Amino acid sequence: MNKILHFFKTSWWAGAGTLVVFVFIAYFPTLHNGFIWDDDRYLTDNPHLNNVEGLKQLLFAPRSRPQYYPLVFTSFWVEHKLWALDPFGYHVDNVLLQCVNSVLLWRVLALLSVPGSWLVAAIFAVHPVQVETVAWVTERKNLLSGFFYFLSLSFFLRFHDSRLRNDAHDDPHEKKSWSLYGISFVFFICALLSKTVTCTLPAVLLLICWWKQGRIGKESVLFTLPFLAAGLGFAYQTAWMEQFIAGARGPEWEFSFFDRFLVAGRALWLYIGKLAWPFPVIFTYPRWNIDDTLWWQYLYPFSFLLLILGLWCLKNKIGRGPLAGVLFFAGSLFPALGFFNVYPMRFSFVADLFQYLS
Repeated sequence: MNKILHFFKTSWWAGAGTLVVFVFIAYFPTLHNGFIWDDDRYLTDNPHLNNVEGLKQLLFAPRSRPQYYPLVFTSFWVEHKLWALDPFGYHVDNVLLQCVNSVLLWRVLALLSVPGSWLVAAIFAVHPVQVETVAWVTERKNLLSGFFYFLSLSFFLRFHDSRLRNDAHDDPHEKKSWSLYGISFVFFICALLSKTVTCTLPAVLLLICWWKQGRIGKESVLFTLPFLAAGLGFAYQTAWMEQFIAGARGPEWEFSFFDRFLVAGRALWLYIGKLAWPFPVIFTYPRWNIDDTLWWQYLYPFSFLLLILGLWCLKNKIGRGPLAGVLFFAGSLFPALGFFNVYPMRFSFVADLFQYLS
């Protein structure tokens, strides 16, 4: 096993090519799929895909669609010109994006010196909980935002690494360093314009700094402030649109804070369970009943908080990595844990697609 992992580490093309083969083998059946559920709102019945005027609406009129993800709609607009409403082309592009995202994740993990980074990327590539994202045309949102998310993270890590080294004080290196930062920020905006769940990236950047250095320096905080401002702005817009454009309000979403706290705790453990044992995977998981008067329902959130506390107490013995991993997992899921109204909560509190990045 060590020789195999060393081979993939030293041979970039071999590692990337093998990931691509794995992805196509795993998702080949999806190429024969058609359109499902809200593919009509995004694609088949979307009048804005027919002409340039429609593209302008998708780009510059946020309320023209239930969600303002213009880069996703632009990709659909281009594909519509290539193969109209033949689902095959859309599914091929989803699989290709999963290939690229898997390779990008591998390279990001390698930058972070994560042991077995190729193996981790391979699991990400073909894990059963990813099927909902790759096989569902509308979830181009996950794939495209993930593509830009990994690119932004990669360039920021290179920028931050160059700042830690003394060579950034030389003028040529200083200019190159800030160009990496600018590229990272542009890719982050592209990620937000594809799906706003990527707004968690600034927190992830600071978490990585703490994991690697044991502290979060003032300079690191200042570097992430523009990312944080952009993320919060897009997140607020999306939360507003979910309620007043998509329709995520009414009796199905009337929960107290304690109700939402209970939903979040149970959802986190369900997602962990599906990662460990992804059977069965269901398109719509049954929506459970919430009762904040039942003591046992509090076991879910408090046990997760105890897990975090335990890892914090053990960080000097086992390292900061496990705690950083759990915090990344929970933080990346936070926008979909029930604290904010999202339309799918009408049918279920959880969905495999929500943990694509986490």
